[in-house]
Amino acid sequence: MLTEGEEAPDFVLPATTGGSFVLSRQRGRPVVLFFYPHNQTPGCRGEVCGFRDQYEDFLALDAVVVGVNAGDEAAHQRFSEQFRLPFPLLSDVGGRVRRLYDVPRLYGILPLQARVTYVIDAAGVIRYAFNSNRNPVEHVSRALDALRRV
Repeated sequence: MLTEGEEAPDFVLPATTGGSFVLSRQRGRPVVLFFYPHNQTPGCRGEVCGFRDQYEDFLALDAVVVGVNAGDEAAHQRFSEQFRLPFPLLSDVGGRVRRLYDVPRLYGILPLQARVTYVIDAAGVIRYAFNSNRNPVEHVSRALDALRRV
């Protein structure tokens, strides 16, 4: 994983909100970038919906929230509409951005990416990195706590 204090690598990925999401265009605001394994598993639904349910708290801290996995744009669009997500999901088909952020494979061996959350400050520097597959919803509270310290 990348660590606190490193500059967050820039990237461009297709987003469910239409067009492309470009990390460097978010400068001036903190970004919560969370990688999750799959759209339609209970843990991932819990995590993504946790970010949705606390979204107003993230907005109050002026944060941009984005979720990333290897799902294609159509799958992300269906998932986003089904759960009424107020933030974009990004399609990292092929895993280029996952590798750029050194996100490990799920449990080190499965083809899915692990669950990793980064909090990036307004200048583009990683201020918090968290990797845990055991409690998906914990990513939400930890990201909020980290944002309050940024």
